[in-house]
Amino acid sequence: MALLRRQLAEEREDTGALLELRDVAKEFLTRRQRTKAIDHISMRVQNGEFVCIVGPSGCGKSTLLNIVAGLEHPSAGRVLFDGRPIVRPGAERVVVFQEPALYPWLNVRANVEMGLKIAGRNGADRKRLAERYIELVNLKRFSKAYMHELSGGMRQRVQLARALAVEPRMLLMDEPFAALDAQTRDVLQQELQEIWARTGATVLFVTHNVREAAILGDRVFVMTPAPGRLKREIGVDLPRPRSPDSHAVVDLAARIRAELEHDIYAVPSPEDSYAI
Repeated sequence: MALLRRQLAEEREDTGALLELRDVAKEFLTRRQRTKAIDHISMRVQNGEFVCIVGPSGCGKSTLLNIVAGLEHPSAGRVLFDGRPIVRPGAERVVVFQEPALYPWLNVRANVEMGLKIAGRNGADRKRLAERYIELVNLKRFSKAYMHELSGGMRQRVQLARALAVEPRMLLMDEPFAALDAQTRDVLQQELQEIWARTGATVLFVTHNVREAAILGDRVFVMTPAPGRLKREIGVDLPRPRSPDSHAVVDLAARIRAELEHDIYAVPSPEDSYAI
């Protein structure tokens, strides 16, 4: 056992970041062609940061997030989490999807407990942690409600509580508010800022909404159209909590939008997608 621990310690690289991507690329193969989804992506995320990735539809944002989650493997490059290569999904990296993948036959508390049950936590721990995070996402009054009794925003809160309950080191959020109406999205953006401040979680947040990125991010990475590359890193030095109507947020969103619009109609290079 001691030898195994030494071997694992030797495998770990001291990268100085919780997450590091080194020249990551991903190609998808079909019967007729090979398509680059992302190309030459390098980035670092520090412990406790809230980092947003913004880009047009089809630029590879979700592919990048899936690689960090361990759901996809890069075609080239390396992805390190706490200095070790990511080779599979892990409880330290939990994904919050756009559409909540909840169990309709279970109530709110049972849904939140499910990840803890899979992890082998005992009943008392499951109840304690579920109640804590249900209260954190403002659903305490609805802990016994079923999914069909909840609004879209409330179901997204359930998914967030379930993700937080396993106390991961990083939350990977894939456009979690995209399907919600504007008012609900604004409310959840404010609540997420508070939850992040209270939990200290590290967040990698994918969105196509530039104002959302300006509201939430410590840093914003702007991606090009496919194949996705990181075009610009924008640091956000605005006090929190941030309002969507703040002049500073509106100005920053305009800056991000300008970066996107510069490339939005770019013609893909012939080498980006070609017949085999």
